[in-house]
Amino acid sequence: MPSVLPLGDPAPADGLLPPQAAAGAQDRDFCLYVHIPFCSVRCGYCDFNTYTAKELGSGASQDEYAGTLNAELDLAAKVLPASGLPRRPLSTVFFGGGTPTLLPASDLAAILGRATELWGLAPGAEVTTEANPDSVTPESLQTLAAAGFTRVSFGMQSAVPHVLKVLDRTHDPDRVPQAVRWAREAGLHVSLDLIYGTPGESVADWETSLDAAIDCEPDHISAYALIVEEGTKLAAQIRRGEVPGIDDDDHATKYELAEARLAAAGFGWYEVSNWARTEADRCRHNLSYWRGDDWWGAGPGAHSHMGGVRWWNVKHPAAYGQRLSTGVSPAAGRETLDATTRKLEHVMLQTRIIDGLRTQELGPQGRKAVAGLIADGLVDGPAAFAGTVRLTLQGRLLADAVVRRLLED
Repeated sequence: MPSVLPLGDPAPADGLLPPQAAAGAQDRDFCLYVHIPFCSVRCGYCDFNTYTAKELGSGASQDEYAGTLNAELDLAAKVLPASGLPRRPLSTVFFGGGTPTLLPASDLAAILGRATELWGLAPGAEVTTEANPDSVTPESLQTLAAAGFTRVSFGMQSAVPHVLKVLDRTHDPDRVPQAVRWAREAGLHVSLDLIYGTPGESVADWETSLDAAIDCEPDHISAYALIVEEGTKLAAQIRRGEVPGIDDDDHATKYELAEARLAAAGFGWYEVSNWARTEADRCRHNLSYWRGDDWWGAGPGAHSHMGGVRWWNVKHPAAYGQRLSTGVSPAAGRETLDATTRKLEHVMLQTRIIDGLRTQELGPQGRKAVAGLIADGLVDGPAAFAGTVRLTLQGRLLADAVVRRLLED
């Protein structure tokens, strides 16, 4: 969740949504994202809406956060039916951050409990929390599992100390397999997040991290190319020449290495940056984003989406809490997507996943472009002939360029 909010129209104080949000809602999954904005240390590459205790100052207590967050859930439970949306159980819940597990496990359980009271959980619902390896204990993970969490996603990032140092990560690499074992013992499914392309990371370093992640035997692995965002500590270090910049060729080499290593270990890609052992191990919450389902994003700076209506909350936890304490929606702004924008986003997101995009959803020029993309090795030929645009490995490396060609209409 980037820290800079987009421009948009003012959001009403009561939070009510326009009629478009309700159209066809019964055919879409309903999901919940819960943003926990607290971190023990701000990582040098991070551009998310997160805060350390020192940055927050007074008026934004971690001790009171669960109650404040639940006030937004109560608001959502009023706004959705008042806006004409049907009551639907939650298909997925995802606690992200920040570091959600900086809050006591009992607080996370209380938030999930309130969401379950308000909407219920669909059968087999996926409930995930992000965590740092050094922010959990066997007891906290057992508490989460008992409360209904089904999955934990650990921010491993790297297994190489000097790479973790550049990223300002504080955990010991040896803590990762220990945390994974504790999660397994609690009955939780496990995902590991990796980052490649950190300044100073060699190909051998990346191999070490991949092998270490695979050795932990998780159900799911995410591997994200490092993006240097303006305004971050890392961007300033690169600008001053203190660390080397980002190399696109290096990113490509490491992505290809990730695909080879993970495939050999039994992981199959299902989204450009994500691999799972089985189809059941795919992150269904993130798939809901890519497929355009509905989700309410609760917490400061959180983004929501219902039927092509998108809105976002005020950023600072103190401002967020103040609005809710006075009965006012924390939404800072919103936008209603037009047909052209919805088509662009559908093509962009659907081509990222293994399901691919149905060729018939493209315009005439886009359908013509498919033949050229096949010839260039960017789109899978047999799948395209069967009516689906599915990216090859090289196509995943050039996903943005593929989308531009498909939208040439």
